[in-house]
Amino acid sequence: MRNATAPRPVTVAQSPAKLDAGFLEDVLDGLGLAEKTLPAKYFYDERGSKLFDEICELDEYYPTRTETALLADHAGDIAAQVGPGITLLELGSGSSTKVRLLLDRLDHPKAYIPVDISREHLQVSAARLAADYPGLKVTPIFADYVQGFPVSVEGGADRTLAFFPGSTIGNFHPVEAQSFLARLARRLGAGSRLLIGVDLKKPKERLEAAYNDAAGVTAAFNLNLLERINRELDGTFDLDGFTHLAFYNDDVGRIEMHLKSVRDQTVLVAGVPFRFEEGETIHTEDSYKYSADEFRKLAHVAGWSADATWTDDARLFSIHLLNSRG
Repeated sequence: MRNATAPRPVTVAQSPAKLDAGFLEDVLDGLGLAEKTLPAKYFYDERGSKLFDEICELDEYYPTRTETALLADHAGDIAAQVGPGITLLELGSGSSTKVRLLLDRLDHPKAYIPVDISREHLQVSAARLAADYPGLKVTPIFADYVQGFPVSVEGGADRTLAFFPGSTIGNFHPVEAQSFLARLARRLGAGSRLLIGVDLKKPKERLEAAYNDAAGVTAAFNLNLLERINRELDGTFDLDGFTHLAFYNDDVGRIEMHLKSVRDQTVLVAGVPFRFEEGETIHTEDSYKYSADEFRKLAHVAGWSADATWTDDARLFSIHLLNSRG
C-alpha cells in the first residue's frame, strides 16, 4: 500500500443529506492524501459499467475473451465437480454474461444471486437473466461485496458456489486479497466453492497495451470517475485538465492506472478545494498479476484448497476452483 497521511478536517458546502455520504467521504479522504487516490469501486456508475463492457470487447483487452473461452471449454468439468442443486453467488456481476456459460451446464441450479454496486446495471442484467432462465430463482443484491452484504444461501455451504470472474481479485493489494478471501471462506462456510478468474504475469508490452487501447475507451472509463464526482458531489473537475495514464510496475507486479493533471489547478469537491500541480496524479486503480502457483499459495493461506486450475494455451489467464476449509 502507498504511504498515506491522515485526512485533514474539511467543511462541506452542500448539505450531506443531498450527497452520497460514503462516496463523499472516500473522495475527500483520498484526495486529501499526499499521494492522491480514488477507490476503483466508484468507476461503476451506469455509464462506467457500460464503458467497461465496451473495454471487454476491445482487441487489446485479452482478459475477457480468454476467460470466456476457458469457461466455455471447462464449464462441464466445473459442473461435474460442484454437483447438482447449487446456489450460484456472483460477486461484482456487471452484465452477467459469463455466468450464463455456467448456468447452461450446471445441474439444476437452485438460485442465482448477483451482487453489484451499480444499481441500474444490476437491475437490468438481473431482469434479463431471469427472463432467459424462467425456472431459476434470481435474487439481485445491490451492495459493495467487499464490505459485506446480507445473503441467505439455500442448501448450505456445500451447495454454494461463489463466482468471482474478471481477475477483479487483482484490484486488491495482495495482503488485502488474502484478507478478503479469508473473510469469504468464513462467511460461506466449510465446503463452499469459489470459482475465480486470475490474470497471469506476462510481458510488460502485452499488459500495457490492454490498458491503453487505441480507441481511448479505457481513458474514457478512467475520466468518467471525475465526471461522476462532478455530477454527484458538486465537483469542478475540468476533464480536459487530466489525462489517462496506465503502466506496468515491475517492482510490485501490477498495472497502475492514474489520472494525470496537465497543469497547475485547483478543483472543488462539495466546496472543498484540492490543489494539483502539473504532472501530479490521482491513483485510481491497481491490477496485480500472479503466476498460477503464486495465487494458489495466497488462496491456501486464506483458507481455500485448490480443487482445479485451468489456463489457456498461451498462459494469459487462469481460472481456479477452490474449496473453503471454513
